[in-house]
Amino acid sequence: MAENWLDTNTFHHSEFSSIDRLVKAKKKKEVVISLCLPTLNEEKTIAKEIVIMKSELMDRHPLLDEIIVIDSGSSDKTREVATHYGAQVHLSSDILPDLESFKGKGENLWKALYVSKGDIIVYLDTDIKNIHHRFAYGLLGPLLLDEKIRFSKAFYDRPLSDETKGIRPTGGGRVTELVIRPLFSLFFPDLTQIIQPLSGEYAGYRDLFEALAFPIGYSIETSMIIDIYKNWGLEVMAQVDLDRRVHRNQTTRSLGKMAFALMQRFLTRISDYNMIQLKDELNDRMIQFENRAQEYQQDISKFDMQERPPIITIPQYRERFTTAPKKDGKSGRKT
Repeated sequence: MAENWLDTNTFHHSEFSSIDRLVKAKKKKEVVISLCLPTLNEEKTIAKEIVIMKSELMDRHPLLDEIIVIDSGSSDKTREVATHYGAQVHLSSDILPDLESFKGKGENLWKALYVSKGDIIVYLDTDIKNIHHRFAYGLLGPLLLDEKIRFSKAFYDRPLSDETKGIRPTGGGRVTELVIRPLFSLFFPDLTQIIQPLSGEYAGYRDLFEALAFPIGYSIETSMIIDIYKNWGLEVMAQVDLDRRVHRNQTTRSLGKMAFALMQRFLTRISDYNMIQLKDELNDRMIQFENRAQEYQQDISKFDMQERPPIITIPQYRERFTTAPKKDGKSGRKT
């Protein structure tokens, strides 16, 4: 077990609060940085997120080069609001239209690689009620200032938000503690040092993301951590304390569905790595029960195990991001 990782690769966002320092490091590295926001019916929070990131990290400090929204087909005004406040907005199904289209967070993140231009990609969820630009610069700090770090992940206190009872100071992260941490403890003890493996905020270099398979749904974060660990090791990862994240919380039934999808992906992933042998295919349906008028009725949810391959294997992507020589002789990308 890499026992020192928690000490050497864990940071607090305040260590990177000098954004001018990050801008200088960005210029020295000659990198482009893209902020990518996956959305589905987020009209209540998307405007504030875009305004804060754009005003602080584009207008005031030139740290971000673009803000891109990838939408799954919102039925509210998410896309209109995001466009109004200056983001580049794409409907997920319009990206790579020759391929079969799916709906899910992982699908949006995968397609963001095709429409963005950054050498570094920052992914942030869009339901954050206490959004602050530290959510972006905090994740970028280790990538810009430490040559070894290729991927950074957020952690924070996650209070429970209730419309009637207000905010309780703790209690979030239930699926992590009940599902993912026990599984990591059994199969990947090193990864237990990641405080919040399911956090939806992370950043990394394009050449890392483009080599990963992306499950289309809930399990993208778990899959990503395992694949990075198995292919590059824990030392290329960092985690950053962003203090606090307030967002809408899921019901226990919804968390059960999420836990099912995560366990389903986890078992197939460790089977892919020959860590276990699955003699039969896993069931793709989560079976729950509802009490309706004193009668228990089955509620069955089907989970698609569809996974996007590493995007570097897609011919359209390789054509769009062909490595080409720069004038100074250094390699670069054609976009």
